[in-house]
Amino acid sequence: MKKLKFVIAPDSFKESVSGFEASEAIKSGLKSIFSDAQFDIIPMADGGEGTSEVIVNAQKGEFRKIIVTGPLGEKREAKYGWLQEEKKAIIEVAEACGLNLVEPSKRNPLYTTTFGVGEMILDALNKGVEHLIIGLGGSSTNDGGLGMLQALGIIAIDIEGNELGLGGKELIKLHKLDISKIDNRIKKISIEVACDVQNPFVGVRGATRIFGPQKGANGDIEDELELGMVNFAKIIVETFGIDISNIPKSGAAGGLGGAFILLNGSLLRGVDLVLKHTRFEERIKDADFIITGEGSIDAQTKYGKTISGIAQIAKKYKIPTIVLAGMVGDNIEELYSMGVTSVFGIVDKPKSLEDALRDGYNSIKKTSENIGRLIKIL
Repeated sequence: MKKLKFVIAPDSFKESVSGFEASEAIKSGLKSIFSDAQFDIIPMADGGEGTSEVIVNAQKGEFRKIIVTGPLGEKREAKYGWLQEEKKAIIEVAEACGLNLVEPSKRNPLYTTTFGVGEMILDALNKGVEHLIIGLGGSSTNDGGLGMLQALGIIAIDIEGNELGLGGKELIKLHKLDISKIDNRIKKISIEVACDVQNPFVGVRGATRIFGPQKGANGDIEDELELGMVNFAKIIVETFGIDISNIPKSGAAGGLGGAFILLNGSLLRGVDLVLKHTRFEERIKDADFIITGEGSIDAQTKYGKTISGIAQIAKKYKIPTIVLAGMVGDNIEELYSMGVTSVFGIVDKPKSLEDALRDGYNSIKKTSENIGRLIKIL
């Protein structure tokens, strides 16, 4: 039998194992059957949590750690990926303003800010960055990205000519934006933004109404934030000549998506961006099998998740693609027409969710070994 090449490219199995750990489990299971096989490990992400680590690992980069303004104005350490040769920075906004950084009792997007995201960008600019990759997701904010813009030099002014502070509460007071002191280096770089939600800046499907409650906004707080976002959108039209109110994706991360539109950022499907910057297509062309997976597979998987992106490329090269999942839902038939060959649930016996999450590594390893045994008899 010829020496096979396996590309191993799972996303994380949320709350169980990371994409890196899942990769090692799959390799361990397959290697017990194919000891002389070639393995190319490409852990995946969908543009959210873990994206910087995945791209940095794939391109042999490094992480920079800096002190930034946290979501509630506190100073905290944050890291971002840096690829020196390509002058490329990979920033996850949650590092500076993530919901996980705010204690549940203190969650209120009237007070949280994206200022730290701007500080991370400034540090990358000082390093000579030419290409920014931004992962939106997991933010605690609903300031429309104003904090980030303030960090980059834009001055927010109220009707009396006073400079505004930070947080979503300031949006309703905004009267004018002074963009004369924006850091002009931001205009000379390319910005790609991983964004999988389609929500606009304002309205019933906008940032505040859909995502505000999970960040601590409800009742009067939600109403105040929405009025502020509407006001901010109006001032943006007056300043930039762009109406971002109803642009799809502009409501992502509490309106950060809209702020990146103002910076000429391209808002892309997260998995496509990750596949591009891990050079996935280039690396799988001579593969015999692709093994991927994530925590849950269901009817929504075809809409932008890691599996669908991998399957579409694999289909192009007619490479069998096998998916592992902690939970396999109904109505996944379309995945097969997209390029998935087969789907395997990894849960080996009746067990509690807690036990299933704890057993993730071994369950993936055992399932991968059994897949290897099937492949061996082909």
